[in-house]
Amino acid sequence: MTDSAIHARIDGPLVMVGFGSIGKGTLPLILRHIDVERDRMVIIDPDDSARAIADFAGIRFEKVALLPETLRDILSPLLAPGGFLVNLSVGVSSVALIELCREHGVLYLDTCIEAPPGGYTDPTKSMSERSNYALRESALALRRAGPDPTAIVAHGANPGMVSHLVKRALLHLARDLDHQAKPRAREEWGQLARDIGVTGIHIAERDTQQATIPKQKGEFVNTWSIDGFLSEGLQPSELGWGTHEKHLPPDGARHRFGCDAAIYLNRPGAGTRVRSWTPLAGPIQGYLITHNESISIADYLTLRDGDRVTYRPTCHYAYHPCDDAVLSLHELQGNAFRPQTRWRLMNNEIVDGIDELGVLLYGHAKNAYWYGSQLSIEETRKLVPYQNATGLQVTAAVLAGMVWALENPRRGVTEADELDHERVLGIMEPYLGPVNGAYTDWTPLEGRSGLFPEDIDTSDPWQFRNVIVR
Repeated sequence: MTDSAIHARIDGPLVMVGFGSIGKGTLPLILRHIDVERDRMVIIDPDDSARAIADFAGIRFEKVALLPETLRDILSPLLAPGGFLVNLSVGVSSVALIELCREHGVLYLDTCIEAPPGGYTDPTKSMSERSNYALRESALALRRAGPDPTAIVAHGANPGMVSHLVKRALLHLARDLDHQAKPRAREEWGQLARDIGVTGIHIAERDTQQATIPKQKGEFVNTWSIDGFLSEGLQPSELGWGTHEKHLPPDGARHRFGCDAAIYLNRPGAGTRVRSWTPLAGPIQGYLITHNESISIADYLTLRDGDRVTYRPTCHYAYHPCDDAVLSLHELQGNAFRPQTRWRLMNNEIVDGIDELGVLLYGHAKNAYWYGSQLSIEETRKLVPYQNATGLQVTAAVLAGMVWALENPRRGVTEADELDHERVLGIMEPYLGPVNGAYTDWTPLEGRSGLFPEDIDTSDPWQFRNVIVR
């Protein structure tokens, strides 16, 4: 077990919205590292199957669904200045919760920017309007001048932790390329990425956790929130679009509003695969699932000359889930993306495996550099209860984000990219297993000449047309 140092204190009430796999895993970390009165804590979830965990910890549990028409009446009596609301739900609007927290002087954090119920599949909205890009724009639109309570959006493992890994990886690259830089401001990080030749970033993840119970027909199996994974996987695939790219994908489109840092594809992420690489797995084909960090990292590192964008890296997720989840996705695709009727979250039945989650920075003089967490199920079980390796990477980030918010309580709406990456990683690292970096000569063109002729761009192996599996 890791140390039990207290990192921060909550003076008001603490409300946790959602008590699924991430909520159950976050609770012990909060109680271990944040000074908070248990009789001022409340957990809200329409599913009380995990109530026993809350009861054992002495935490009040309310079995109730937060609907748009009831959210304000249910939560307002529970909120007070000095308090904190942690949103770990699926389908409870982040924007609505942030607005309510602002009214009551309450800090806020979520692991992704959630839409209202049905927001991802609303047939009256275009693909662009149903995107993570649009959700991010709606959250950032809440920013205004003045010391509003800190509201950290999209701060789990990814989005969240990976933004901090990008900064540390950039510094490692600069050191190894003999480039002197000490970036502090946003523009300085973009200048560093440009100057050392980074043309793109993959959030490259390979989950090898496996269980004693095989996937059954009609069952969706995963190592983290299945409803969260399905909601992301059924959204249009999205990626930050870099200035080095020469070929817009045939099914790609730009948004007609906002920062213009990203594009979307006219297909779901659960049906889109891309080539990437991690140190232990080697070359992988992952799913290009939409995530907030694909947009926020690309936007954060953008450089402009007036209205003209002069530099931006391509950025996207390349996710190879556990093998049973891959089988579940194949079945989902075969059923025209109609979700299975039975779900199983893998936990106690996992017998081995790791979640290798990091960032692959490519295009520079050393080709590509991966940096990230290689957390095993064995180490996870030594550290914390109620979760697997995938979950712990998320819950450690929730803890670290909460601590940063408590230390910086008047920053308004804030993204992971804007936090102090070393402070946040310092809180997380005891829970991340080995955190390593590795260079590779691999490119998306490796092994693709001769046998199956393809329309590839040999002038630049890192063009997205070479990365996507068509």
